[in-house]
Amino acid sequence: MDSITIVLPDGNTLTVSAVTSRSFRVRIAKEYDRESALNRYDIIPETPPVDCRIAQSEIQVTLETAFARLVVSKVDGGFVLERLDGSVLTATAGVPVNRHGSGFSLALKLHENTRVYGLGDVTRERIEKTGYKYEMWVKDVISYVPIPVVLTSEGWGMLLNTTWHHSFDVGCTRKDELRMHGGGGELDVYLFVGDDYRTLLNEYTSIFGRPAMLPHWAYGLTYVCNQQVNAREMMEDCMNFRREGIPCDIVGLEPGWMSKYYDTSVEKTWHPERFYVPYWAPKGDHTFFGALERLGFKLSLWLCCDYDLSFEEERQYAMRNIAKNSAGSAATAGNQEFHEDSFEKDVNLIKGPLSMDKITKVDEPWFEHLKKFVDQGVSCFKLDAAYQAIEHPDRKWGNGMDDEEMHNLYPVIYNKQMNRGFSDYTGRRAMIYSSCGYTGIQRYSATWAGDTGGGPKPLVSMLNHGFSGHNNVSCDMDVFSPQGIHFGFFQTWSQLNNWAYWRQPWYLTGDLKQMFKFYARLRYRLIPYIYTAVHEASQTGYPVMRAMSMEYPDMAGADELLHQYMFGDDLLTGAFTEKITLPRGRWTDAWTGKAIEGGCTVPCEYPGWAGGPLYVKDGAIIPTSDDVQWLGDSPLGHVTLSIYPSREGRIYTLYEDDGISLDYLKGEYATTRICTVRRGNEVQISIGAREGSYKGMPGSRRYTVDIHGRTQAKEAILNGKAIPFTITHEGWCAHYAEGFIRVELPASADAIDLRVKFDD
Repeated sequence: MDSITIVLPDGNTLTVSAVTSRSFRVRIAKEYDRESALNRYDIIPETPPVDCRIAQSEIQVTLETAFARLVVSKVDGGFVLERLDGSVLTATAGVPVNRHGSGFSLALKLHENTRVYGLGDVTRERIEKTGYKYEMWVKDVISYVPIPVVLTSEGWGMLLNTTWHHSFDVGCTRKDELRMHGGGGELDVYLFVGDDYRTLLNEYTSIFGRPAMLPHWAYGLTYVCNQQVNAREMMEDCMNFRREGIPCDIVGLEPGWMSKYYDTSVEKTWHPERFYVPYWAPKGDHTFFGALERLGFKLSLWLCCDYDLSFEEERQYAMRNIAKNSAGSAATAGNQEFHEDSFEKDVNLIKGPLSMDKITKVDEPWFEHLKKFVDQGVSCFKLDAAYQAIEHPDRKWGNGMDDEEMHNLYPVIYNKQMNRGFSDYTGRRAMIYSSCGYTGIQRYSATWAGDTGGGPKPLVSMLNHGFSGHNNVSCDMDVFSPQGIHFGFFQTWSQLNNWAYWRQPWYLTGDLKQMFKFYARLRYRLIPYIYTAVHEASQTGYPVMRAMSMEYPDMAGADELLHQYMFGDDLLTGAFTEKITLPRGRWTDAWTGKAIEGGCTVPCEYPGWAGGPLYVKDGAIIPTSDDVQWLGDSPLGHVTLSIYPSREGRIYTLYEDDGISLDYLKGEYATTRICTVRRGNEVQISIGAREGSYKGMPGSRRYTVDIHGRTQAKEAILNGKAIPFTITHEGWCAHYAEGFIRVELPASADAIDLRVKFDD
């Protein structure tokens, strides 16, 4: 047994469950309260049974798993979360309150100096949250993606399981309390434990959903056209990318593509003048869809939605119950039949209930009307904040909810239906990107920082998302400043959005144009590194963009470092700052090749052709690919491994799959284990044979090994035999005057043992 239900003296029902070996759920509700929509609509998936020991006394019940213990009062529902050694992580401060129809409140104790992170995009002023209050309500600009999850420095986290309008008070009213209050719904919390933020994020996303792996090409560059373009001008933009040698994979259209501007209906069509499509031949090589495909571009369409998505959620809920119970019927709207006493049989009186909603077709899922565009060649959809972020105070939704309960829920079910609609229809991964979201958004979509530009505040937003289990984040790139370009390309996914402006890179002049081209090419070379980090996030919840306080929690002042971050395991970068703090250890300036000892703060110095600092961690293995114009679906045939050897050694696992299908979820992918260590006057490099396979995987691979920090070598030995090496100067991101060692390896499918010896 992993749960227990008790009726409290005040008439509330207390249900306590072990969700996993590291997490519990506590729900206090009236018997007739409806469960959270996040559970009802499968945004929080069901979890399998877990081993749990339950013990009871007259006044309390104790649940104990392999990693934690929860002690709950039978008198008032208060609880204590403990480690197995009895040390208290947190406990309720006062009595939890659940009032049917008038909301809930809960206060949890905070130890002295506890640091609190998460809550999604509710502030862009700070990463550590103590000392302030936060409104959890989707709002344009102010709070696009609130997520009611917190992680603490004490080794525990929690998610408040509600979609109702609510708030957090994080040590503001009382320094030693984390307070939550909601104006409706029941009190429902998930509590989880872990030794560090990596463990906490792994636990959180194991319950509430792992971050999505977007298609491989979605991690290249997304370019969104000016909203006034027509088909010819869009094609000209695409040709300019290819002529200029600037890699790009996605071209997006803003609302001007529609025949009716900002069309929220399911009747939308292409603008008849701007995007004329022959009605007798609406798809194929002869259309602009075919031309885009030949140039290597994927097409994205802007959408806005005010459809009542709750009807489809209720249908899916009913279908899950049918599958579970093998009984029941799905909710559907049908016409009434004439009563036997009806003489006139007036058809106007049997059309069913009359709805004030003139947009929604109750029996038609929202994604259904988008299939015709997918058939033509559309591969991505951009979900604007319009109507997602707007309140509907007098709307009664089809599932019976008022806006106080539905407003936060709407963005996540919108993204969910778009994601599942696309993948179910095509069998491919979805590239859905949205400005709005809520709990569970990481499962379905990428997000961008909305209409807030590409400056320092969007950076803080992205780092906050990382602490909230959401990985696929970006913002509108600022192409008119070197720092904006640098930052724009060092994000989990990259977007250049024109909207009403003229940000095309070929209209930049002089150094900015060359800088944009340099960074675009650098990002594409880094795709093996980025994609491997994305896969780690999809398996563990640990993001690509990591706040310093996440990666180095014991580093003094880490919470104040809002404008620097780790990009994957081995790259440290920053933007919009004049100084950067290096954690302890040896670092290498990626632009110059010069080594520096960390544990200090240094000025942000970088060459004139770069827009920000970039440092490489000691021991790093940076996999890069050859320059390409677009990613497409081609597998990695040649990989350069840039190695920064350390005496401590390093193990790196390179990940690859087909890049487009969902087969990776079935285990169809390959990994390569790469080990390096410096011992005495020798660097040892071991490249294992690939493990696993996927459709289209090449039979062998060629590696180039670059050893940085060394300008001379004595010999290179490959699998026991001498092999030539060179001293070269052109590295993965810069020209190095002093040079480094390069060893070209022949194509092979077998394990590789390479040893490079030095005189000292």
